[in-house]
Amino acid sequence: MMEKHEHALECMSESKKDAIQKRLRRVEGQARGIQKMVEEDRYCIDIITQISAANAALKKVSLELLEHHTEHCMAKAVKEGNVEGMSADIMKVVNQINRI
Repeated sequence: MMEKHEHALECMSESKKDAIQKRLRRVEGQARGIQKMVEEDRYCIDIITQISAANAALKKVSLELLEHHTEHCMAKAVKEGNVEGMSADIMKVVNQINRI
């Protein structure tokens, strides 16, 4: 299990945080749209297509956060000599991102 880190996004720019939050709000809207499609008995393939789009958007957020983590959090840990477990954490999250 990954260790919890306080203030992990504190070094992320506000504009980057805003962009991530905007993307997540879009995904939230997509999820509501998918629910409505199910309620309306829409064509299965159309629903699956929308689910795929929502998954892709979430994967994009994951990759942006992973990029931030490697460029900032890992770099800081290396400078401080605190790299124990970092490689395992990164590989675990990469595997999670790649699962459907």
